[in-house]
Amino acid sequence: MGPVQAIRSALTNYVNFFGRARRSEFWWFALFACVPAAILGATPRGSWGVGTALVAIWYLALVVPSLAVQVRRLHDTGRSGLWLLVSLVPVLGALALLVLSLLDSQPGTNRWGVS
Repeated sequence: MGPVQAIRSALTNYVNFFGRARRSEFWWFALFACVPAAILGATPRGSWGVGTALVAIWYLALVVPSLAVQVRRLHDTGRSGLWLLVSLVPVLGALALLVLSLLDSQPGTNRWGVS
């Protein structure tokens, strides 16, 4: 899946917490979410300037699509979306989700759909 198709898929399925998301869809969307925020965050500003407000708006706009694509990515590896709750564990939870996001897809069909 190419970058434009992956981002479009993630954004059009932003409320779809069922099904599967391949690694390419997940990582292209993650790049799409982080690069503009880094650029906006690098703009000179005061403690609460325009750059900070724009980054906050950007992240708020992408909360639901990010959660949906992460849950679908977990489904693709054969895990329940409830594994997302592991992120509540400081540091180790984020590392565990990173590892799970890097794993290859479960081949064939699992309970969330066809590969």
